[in-house]
Amino acid sequence: QVQVVESGGGLVQPGESLRITCAATGFTHANYAMSWYRQAPGKERELVAAITSTGITTSYPDSVKGRFNISRHRIKSTIYLQMNDLKPEDTAVYLCKLRLLSTDFWGQGTQVTVSS
Repeated sequence: QVQVVESGGGLVQPGESLRITCAATGFTHANYAMSWYRQAPGKERELVAAITSTGITTSYPDSVKGRFNISRHRIKSTIYLQMNDLKPEDTAVYLCKLRLLSTDFWGQGTQVTVSS
């Protein structure tokens, strides 16, 4: 059974950094893609970053470019999102998506709150 689990969210002050993690388990297929989305109250879900199992990444939206970086564990189907210089507008639930054999699997999300 495929599972996607995010962790590492929390409350931080503006300007601080945070790294969140997403672990996908329950499959053995070597080719997949994983991505981070975020959704703030009253706003549409926004793609933040994506990475394939071979390490190819997508471009970042202007809202996070230069501040966020997606990476992956070399062996495990685990990805990370390093978020630097966080701003109040980064406050959202961050969700991880696994794309495997044309099927999307979502995690429950991890809350990131940026506030002084």
